[in-house]
Amino acid sequence: MFHTMECFFKLLVIMSMLKLGLSITTTFNVLHYGAVGDGKTNDSPAFLKAWKDVCQSKSTTSHLIIPAAKTFLLRPITFSGPCKSNYIYIELSGNIVAPQTKSEYSGSHLNTWIGFSFINGLIINGKGTIDGRGSMWWKQPCIGNPSPGTTCRPPTAITLNRCYRFQIKGYKSINPARSHLTLTSCKKGIISNIRLIAPGESPNTDGIDISSSRDIQVLNSFIGTGDDCIAISAGSSVIKITGITCGPGHGISIGSLGARGESDIVEDVHVKNCTLTETLTGVRIKTKQGGGGFARRITFENIRFIRAHNPIMIDQFYCVNQMVCKNETKAIKISDVTYRGISGTSLTDKAINLNCDQNVGCSNLVFDRVYVRSAVPKMKVFSFCHNAHGRASHTKPILNCLLK
Repeated sequence: MFHTMECFFKLLVIMSMLKLGLSITTTFNVLHYGAVGDGKTNDSPAFLKAWKDVCQSKSTTSHLIIPAAKTFLLRPITFSGPCKSNYIYIELSGNIVAPQTKSEYSGSHLNTWIGFSFINGLIINGKGTIDGRGSMWWKQPCIGNPSPGTTCRPPTAITLNRCYRFQIKGYKSINPARSHLTLTSCKKGIISNIRLIAPGESPNTDGIDISSSRDIQVLNSFIGTGDDCIAISAGSSVIKITGITCGPGHGISIGSLGARGESDIVEDVHVKNCTLTETLTGVRIKTKQGGGGFARRITFENIRFIRAHNPIMIDQFYCVNQMVCKNETKAIKISDVTYRGISGTSLTDKAINLNCDQNVGCSNLVFDRVYVRSAVPKMKVFSFCHNAHGRASHTKPILNCLLK
């Protein structure tokens, strides 16, 4: 019998296998491979030994148990496929913590702390906590004393690279060095009922970064962190985001796109039934001048803002360092963007800000039943448009700056 909610998905998988007459799960426990779970011992070697057997198992489902009431210290580690099982089920009941010193990262590829690559049918489910112990990176993102002008990028907590048919559910992630969760070149994934938490002032701690990925759903989760709650980047399409509670953070963003003059594409993104509280921006599309490609067929529906800064924004002049950004004639085309059923309050007077490129512009923007009022007594809110084309109905502040 199954006594915990975190086993629910496993139960569904096994029931399906029984109906089809397929083999039952083979189980592997990291404690049986020498993991200690005292929060001090490096358990990475034991996890890799267990992973080798999990990945080589020919059972329909290989089940890796990370048991409750234990805390496992992992140094940078990558779980690589392809694997022989149809499903790799990781039961995350215990806790995982990152190293406490940067020296423990020496000799490792720093892009990510915990990586999963080339795995089909990956399932991560459980109520455990993943603690990135990121505060030492927030103050100084480099190891040692970097030379002047050096750009350092701390490790993302969890990265999925080229994974197909995956599910991530239930766990909590706190205080990553950089992003909580990054998807790169993944397909057909569902992320649901997770909690991603970091202080609002922690730099670059995005909740979920999605790039070059297709058919991804992010559902019913809480994200309160120091950067974008969710960022959808170049090469991504058919993205569904529903039931997200965001704040603190920088809101839900498309982009940035077009860095270094690249041609980027994002399309078919649907964001629905989300609440954003005191975020730096609300729902935003950001592109850099000089890039090519397009962002199109994007919908923001039933969004609620609570004291958000810059609730609705399109910024085609996005620039991190205004001193080094040049004016360019080339830009990414933004079109077919719909805002429907949106309400709430703004901490800034520019509640709707559509700052589109002077040459390319934005086309077919649709505003329907959008009502944003001031969160500050006696402050009026207004709309701003620059080369933005579309139509608006039942929208306040009034959007009479839209071009036909």
